[in-house]
Amino acid sequence: MAISYKNSSRNVVNGVPVKKRVQTKTKESTKRQPMLNTHRIAPFKYDLNEIIATTKMDQSTASSFTASVIAKASRQSARDAKDYTKEFLDNESLTKDESDRICRLIDKYSKYR
Repeated sequence: MAISYKNSSRNVVNGVPVKKRVQTKTKESTKRQPMLNTHRIAPFKYDLNEIIATTKMDQSTASSFTASVIAKASRQSARDAKDYTKEFLDNESLTKDESDRICRLIDKYSKYR
């Protein structure tokens, strides 16, 4: 007695059932954006600390600010890190000149990823 595969959802080739191929999803590419170069974090941190040392920011706020700028610049984008810096400009923790220096520093140590 032969098995009929006519009504089944499987493909049949020469009377032998063949499994359907599962299509794998392809990775959608995201647009490249400038991010902090992870190989140059130590010199970036040194230069950032030199700039922050000249500001009137508290020591506890300064260390939190430094960590947040590094995290945003290396994981999200350089644009997000610059926006975060400009928030401190609005809070009057940084002056316009200091904010601009930090933004230029972020640009200097960034690369497209």
